[in-house]
Amino acid sequence: MIVRPRENWFRLLFVWNGSVLSSIIPQLCFMAVVSTLAVFTHGKVFGEKIPLNTAPFTLFGVALAIFLAFRNNASYERFNEARHLWGNLLIASRALTSQMLCYIPERVDTLRIAQQTIAFVYAVKHELRGTDPTQDFQRLLGREQAQMMCGQIYRPMAILNEMRRELSIPQHRIHTPDTKLWMLDAQLDELGKALGGCERIASTPIPFAYNVLLHRTVYAYCVLLPFGLVDSTEFFTPLLCVFIAYTLIALEAIASEVADPFSVAPNALALDAMSRNIERSVLELCGCPVPDPVAPVRPYQLT
Repeated sequence: MIVRPRENWFRLLFVWNGSVLSSIIPQLCFMAVVSTLAVFTHGKVFGEKIPLNTAPFTLFGVALAIFLAFRNNASYERFNEARHLWGNLLIASRALTSQMLCYIPERVDTLRIAQQTIAFVYAVKHELRGTDPTQDFQRLLGREQAQMMCGQIYRPMAILNEMRRELSIPQHRIHTPDTKLWMLDAQLDELGKALGGCERIASTPIPFAYNVLLHRTVYAYCVLLPFGLVDSTEFFTPLLCVFIAYTLIALEAIASEVADPFSVAPNALALDAMSRNIERSVLELCGCPVPDPVAPVRPYQLT
């Protein structure tokens, strides 16, 4: 995702990175060609006039707008839920680290478990994106344990299980109240719930039939529109049709990007920045050096 500062209204008119315009330029060029042909042929195809006017497009446009709104709402619900789950990862990571430092500081290697907590967060990110976690694992876990974790199929769950195993060791060495172990285990469960929620979103896409129906309907509407407007708008037809097509096709493209919140698309979640934020928060609690945040920069960069 693009990490960007807030922009004023004028700069937003000219933003390129992060908009879907670059990905729909071929479709807009196609619409410009179709609209121009409709103008020069006066709305005729193979010599026959297509009997269309603005009335059916007005009615059909309202229905299409409602369907697009439904599709965008469904996509944004997935995006919003994914963001809440990553917020829960931050909350549980902080709580687990703080509880270890305050309640059992002398009985476990808190820094090691804190690093495992951070490694779990990065493992979730890599699992959702299908990327290689080796570099982050070696940095946080050490070469030996990183190699062991990279050999697992479900790496985040393997790290979580290792954290639970290490937290249970003090019970055998030194008496630790069960309530404290239960409290720590509850935070591990929260991490596991966030992981499961993210996996559910990633493995359950919006039904394919919705995408196909919306895609076909949008393009059919845009292709037929010039033939319905040419008699009333004449030489302004290409301009109007390209603008309307930009709105409809861009909404469809945005919905497709937002529906997959864990991808590296410009409008997906900024998982790199959120992972770094959790790392900074946990390390600060442990009194360790804190890495720099992923900050908005110009020119905009993908992170």
